Amino acid sequence: MQFELTREFLDKLRVHIDKKEEAAAFDMVKDLHPADIADIYDELEMNEAQFLHVMLDEDKAADVFVELEDDDRERFIESLPSEFIAKQLIDKMDSDDAADVIGDLSEQKQEEVISYIQDLDLAGDIVDLLNYDENTAGGLMAKELITVNENWNMTTCLKEMRKQATEVDEIYYVYVVDDNNILKGTLSLKKMLLASANARIKNIQNTEVISVKTDTKSEEVANIMEKYNLVALPVVDAIGRLAGRITIDDVVDVMREEAERDYQLVSGITQDVEHSDSAWLLTRARIPWLFIGLFGGIIGALVIGNYEYDLGLYPQMAFFIPLIAAMGGNVGVQSSSIIVQALATNSLGFESIGKKLSKELFVASINGIILSSVIFTYNFFLSDSFALTITVSSALFAVIIFASLFGTFVPMLLDRFKIDPALATGPFITTVNDIMGLFLYLMIGRLFFSIF
Repeated sequence: MQFELTREFLDKLRVHIDKKEEAAAFDMVKDLHPADIADIYDELEMNEAQFLHVMLDEDKAADVFVELEDDDRERFIESLPSEFIAKQLIDKMDSDDAADVIGDLSEQKQEEVISYIQDLDLAGDIVDLLNYDENTAGGLMAKELITVNENWNMTTCLKEMRKQATEVDEIYYVYVVDDNNILKGTLSLKKMLLASANARIKNIQNTEVISVKTDTKSEEVANIMEKYNLVALPVVDAIGRLAGRITIDDVVDVMREEAERDYQLVSGITQDVEHSDSAWLLTRARIPWLFIGLFGGIIGALVIGNYEYDLGLYPQMAFFIPLIAAMGGNVGVQSSSIIVQALATNSLGFESIGKKLSKELFVASINGIILSSVIFTYNFFLSDSFALTITVSSALFAVIIFASLFGTFVPMLLDRFKIDPALATGPFITTVNDIMGLFLYLMIGRLFFSIF
């Protein structure tokens, strides 16, 4: 049954903690999933969370620690002694989770914690993983997996698998390697059940195995696992030796972090921040794009000032300035968002920039004709100025065309130069389209009002 964290539950739990009623507090959380307990910690003060944490058994305490948000985990771990971290937490974690936790510590504390780890194999695995960039397959992978040699028979294979299985929480695949630990394939449960005791692994293995190198970017890893519906993915080094595996739970975290990062970039936030961060950090993350918006507003004011005489003669043009600016911004963000999404999922295919722009031009033309016709009809019946009617509808069509092409071109251009295309969405597209929309509208107005 899914647990629902309520205010009543928290208030009752806090009462037990304040009164130091350990048994009552423990009874409230002992049967909960580690992820639910982590959510409770997020709502408690640090001393309250620590009061609960020391009552959990070692395995659950380690699982809860893994489920904590990075910021909460960093604050939590700062107050714990290195020996406790090593023996009560790290020793109970998989190597990838342990490396993530230790990687957040200062160099001095990292060395202290590693020195207290009793399992030397785990300590060695953690040190290896810390050498990889956290945004690569090497930084995501865990060392715990099941491997069998291609030259073994089935009897030896099963015997060795039983030994290795004690160190692995979830067994998704059995990986086949040669004498040099080069990945050769995978072994399915069905073939193991049907094979004779003397069957050689090399004769029943599946050689069509998908793998990634240790330096493969985490975004590419996520795309590969999504494309091929994989729950685990082997990682190899530069010469093909099996180095570890990445499981689906790690990839889900990558997808979530990338989505949050892209959403923040689209919103004009340049750093990874949360609502609980300090006011100074939040300000520093938001102010750069606000300066760009301010600068764009100044340029827009200069554009309007350049057409001050025209607006004085035809003041009714001013009524539609917000409409033109809003439509340009909306259309541009729509176009850029579609392209950024396609680039993020590698679904753009091999279409050239020219071909994609041609398709966007066709779509923009249809949208422009429809929307321009609506505003033309509105002004034709409700305005006594035909010049205004033709100006607004023509300008709207031109702005939609420009905004669509600009919103499509900029993300593709940034991606070509290896710059995150998400930077092109949001405030940047909106600001440029506002300026160009105003310029096109007032320029077309000057032209048509002089004709009609």
